[in-house]
Amino acid sequence: MRRVLRWLLRLILACAVLTVLCALGLAYLHGRGLILESGESDPEEWEVFGVDVSTYQGAVDWPVLVRQGVDFAFIKATEGSSLRDVRFAENWAGALEAGVRPGAYHFFSYDSPGERQAENFIATVPRTEGALPPVVDVEFYGDYLEQPAPRETARAILDPLLERLEDYYGVKPILYCTYRAYRLYLSGGAYADYPLWISSPRVAPLLHDWTFWQYSHTARLEGYDGHQDKIDLNVFRGTREEFEAFGLPG
Repeated sequence: MRRVLRWLLRLILACAVLTVLCALGLAYLHGRGLILESGESDPEEWEVFGVDVSTYQGAVDWPVLVRQGVDFAFIKATEGSSLRDVRFAENWAGALEAGVRPGAYHFFSYDSPGERQAENFIATVPRTEGALPPVVDVEFYGDYLEQPAPRETARAILDPLLERLEDYYGVKPILYCTYRAYRLYLSGGAYADYPLWISSPRVAPLLHDWTFWQYSHTARLEGYDGHQDKIDLNVFRGTREEFEAFGLPG
């Protein structure tokens, strides 16, 4: 009986020590900004903070976002070969006027040629001095959630899209992805030269060489009136000086 009690006490002590170590580890990671709460806006551990928006946020009051620390915004422009976000032009102009550095993003389609998708984006997004590089958002939708397109198929569409955008805007596009999309389509080194914007709720993508981190899909800020009351939050991996120099045409 005493032997059992000693064993239980040791187990309890080990569990207590492990709990304390985990708590200390989480506190350390949060203190370094590598863990962020889903509603934590303009985290003090990062110098440059931003959002991403689309028509779902409705009319955006950009000065109100600025007062909450927003430095940059990725704004949805296009999807596939024909869809254009109806609020892109007003969001682009509003962000610029408020002093928010804008970047336009394109939702990648597995169902149309990359060249046509590039032309849709180019026809929508003006070349703008100081803007962030164009973004190609690679994720899943519809039937592709359950049955992703083959790697070769996706890359055969993605490669000419990226090439055309780089040729027109003079900078390497940014690639946005989830972990799943990265593993299926972007891993292996073929896209190592492209800046990476990765979605990783709350915990920083420690195993990826990322430039932007989308750490929340469920935050609420003031300054928009769409039927979607949540907004995505992001940080830039670097100093303000590095951000200001990032993505400028050579």
